[in-house]
Amino acid sequence: MGTLIAVCRVHQLLPDAGTVGTTAIDKRPVEGPVRVRALGAYGDVQADRYDHGGRDKALYAYAQEAADRWVAELEREVPPGLFGENLRTAGVDVDGAEVGERWRIGTGDDALEVEVTMPRTPCATFARRMGEERWVRRFTRSGAPGAYLRVLRPGTVSAGDPVEVLSRPGHGVGVGRWLVHADPVDARTLLACAVDGGVDLAPDMREVVEAVARR
Repeated sequence: MGTLIAVCRVHQLLPDAGTVGTTAIDKRPVEGPVRVRALGAYGDVQADRYDHGGRDKALYAYAQEAADRWVAELEREVPPGLFGENLRTAGVDVDGAEVGERWRIGTGDDALEVEVTMPRTPCATFARRMGEERWVRRFTRSGAPGAYLRVLRPGTVSAGDPVEVLSRPGHGVGVGRWLVHADPVDARTLLACAVDGGVDLAPDMREVVEAVARR
């Protein structure tokens, strides 16, 4: 069982050179309990809701273990929220999480239940925030993209809450593996599970998976 290290939400909107003109990537940890509903954490916002929001991307989780590897490579701190994540975890295999994997965060009747929908795909806004050379390529090849989450059961979460994997589909296609390789065999596996295995592929994930499966 893992632990939720931090819950992050937008600190301030920042101007951005992209088409939207502003970004909500500046997430920072907050103290105390945070209510999470279908569209994400209370008080959070996404400037680009198509690419970084909606029910299938309600939350973004990143693992402390992966952040620690970036600390060593970049020789700089990677505090919770730097990558725009809402949840920083420890002891959870976020990048190995299978599409359709389900987690419980917290305890009791107000625990949050979520489902892994897809990896985070790095964008130009992320690259501008980091200011690191060839950042999109490096982040993609790292195999540590973190995971977008769909809310299955609203709840309230706080730093220190337990994170439990409730179920895994068993198809073996983790979010890190998918972002790095996007293999046609894996794509066909995901499509088969969407039909017979109860995996609810998000529309934009399905579009990519179907394109890869045709290769």
